[in-house]
Amino acid sequence: MQNKSLLTLLLTCLLCLSAQAQIPKTLNATLDGYKYPYEVKYFEAEVEGEKYKMAYMDVAPTRQVQNPQTVLLLHGKNFFGAYWGQTIKFLTENGFRVIVPDQVGFGKSEKPEVYYSFHQLAQNTKELLEHLGVKRTAVVGHSMGGMVATRFALLYPEMTTKLVLENSIGLEDYRLFVPYKTLNDLYQEELKRTPESIRKYHQTYYTAWKPAYEEWVNVPAAQIGHPDYPKVAQASALTYAMIYQQPVVYEFDELKVPTLLVIGQEDRTIVGKGYIQDKQKLQEHGQYPQLGKQTAKAIPNARLVELKGVGHIPHLEAPEKFEQALLQFLKQ
Repeated sequence: MQNKSLLTLLLTCLLCLSAQAQIPKTLNATLDGYKYPYEVKYFEAEVEGEKYKMAYMDVAPTRQVQNPQTVLLLHGKNFFGAYWGQTIKFLTENGFRVIVPDQVGFGKSEKPEVYYSFHQLAQNTKELLEHLGVKRTAVVGHSMGGMVATRFALLYPEMTTKLVLENSIGLEDYRLFVPYKTLNDLYQEELKRTPESIRKYHQTYYTAWKPAYEEWVNVPAAQIGHPDYPKVAQASALTYAMIYQQPVVYEFDELKVPTLLVIGQEDRTIVGKGYIQDKQKLQEHGQYPQLGKQTAKAIPNARLVELKGVGHIPHLEAPEKFEQALLQFLKQ
């Protein structure tokens, strides 16, 4: 039994090393040279009168079912579509078509210096779905993706069959307790990032660190040394401002679609946490066990699944539990 455990650990380490070897030492603003788990295609999204490349994966079901449903997966701020790889595999094996965009400003999509809004990201997503011939879809959003998903469901309830919020941020109004920062302040903070600071921040997402999580550190870290990095830093500052300035928490009671909240109970994420000096406020906010209950109460007929011992990213930290809750909800 001990030898089997050691062999499993060795194989896991080798797989992680293999994945890391595929990440170039430097990556440009659109992650050219970094391979996603499925084919990446591009859609032209119009923002402020200009067209920008919006990357996406569109993965067909591997198990044939009658009238296959579509599931839209929306990424968080410090991530991109590739981290949904395991979820895509699970859903397609269960007969779902899965569409995973990189929002403009993230991942393999272009990163223009524009005014970012959740309305614009939702509209871009709607136009992508229309381009792909999708009339109705279940919408799953993680972290910042939960804010995009909420805005999408509010704007386009006729397109939204179901809504899933996985440890969404924006369950409270950060403006009420996080100090305001100018765009230049935010930009300068982004320019100071190092591989070590990125890893330290990502470690707060999980209850325990695993080698498999290194990929989500090493990809953004590889952008730091590239001449494109100021463009990446500017987009990151602009999208932080979007999160800070455009809360969705006051509109949860307006949602008209069946909604599932999946909440890792160890999550303590606060956007702008590093700017808070008051220790009392740090204790009062980012409390996801409480925020999950509050949000489930605010959304009409919402269902809440609480995952004990899980942090900010259940689909990476506890994939089987997340997938079970997701599949059960989608099939209801």
